Amino acid sequence: MTKLIEYAEASDEVRAVYDDIRATRQTDYINNFWKALANHPPTLQRTWQTLKEVMTSPGELDPLVRELIYIAVSVTNNCDYCISSHTAAARAKGMNDEMFGELMAIIGTANMTNRLANGYKIPVDEQFKS
Repeated sequence: MTKLIEYAEASDEVRAVYDDIRATRQTDYINNFWKALANHPPTLQRTWQTLKEVMTSPGELDPLVRELIYIAVSVTNNCDYCISSHTAAARAKGMNDEMFGELMAIIGTANMTNRLANGYKIPVDEQFKS
């Protein structure tokens, strides 16, 4: 298992990212994901900046929808850590058990139909092409 870098033992560069995470998320808690990436500060910095921009910048998708999309991709990629952390974030943004059940049904159905379309090598209808 990767060593988790705690704030007290972190370099100044890592502490700066941790401080930004805390300020952005309005919490003192630093997830294990960030503590693991702190083993390589450039990856920590780059990943945090990208995630911060995509997940918190103003846009057309509200914060809950963004979390639901993140869960869907994480389920499809079989990332237990991301499923757990983004499910917690989605619940904090208003997702309830019924919404989670519907989301799982959509994810399962999409994965099934994607595999069928790929397996049958179904050509894309002209009207669906952009």
